[in-house]
Amino acid sequence: MKDNQISNRELAESLFIVNRHAKTAPEPRHLYDIKKHTIDKLLNENRAKKVGLHFSDHPKFSQQHSTLLIEVGGYYFHVPATKKDFQDLEHLGKVDQSYRNPKPKLSLSRAKRTLYHYLNWKQPKKPAYSFQGTSQPSMLGQPTGSPWNQRRRRRP
Repeated sequence: MKDNQISNRELAESLFIVNRHAKTAPEPRHLYDIKKHTIDKLLNENRAKKVGLHFSDHPKFSQQHSTLLIEVGGYYFHVPATKKDFQDLEHLGKVDQSYRNPKPKLSLSRAKRTLYHYLNWKQPKKPAYSFQGTSQPSMLGQPTGSPWNQRRRRRP
């Protein structure tokens, strides 16, 4: 499957899923990197369109700033704007809160696989978790003598 065989709609749906998960992920940096590189490549190939600038809903350091609105395959995304964007594009004002992108039925792993393929990246291997040994053995799983739901009888 070549890049050109992946439709703009498939890429947009995958971007939507990656972006949605990045907003709630404890470590979102990699997901946002995937989004940024995909949008940059789509813009370079003229498969995405810069629509205009929006005021951000989340001001940085209590300062209002603007984000760039990008359209890909019927989906809209916000990315940080550059100085050139401010010179070239119209400012659209506040974000229209009534508009929502359609919700695709796609898993995060499949969305990432699609974007990795499009970007020609190798999918990172899952980290091998190593557990640090402790100096004291754990008591978990050891019999305690009596079932948890029975009281010990007092001797008179």
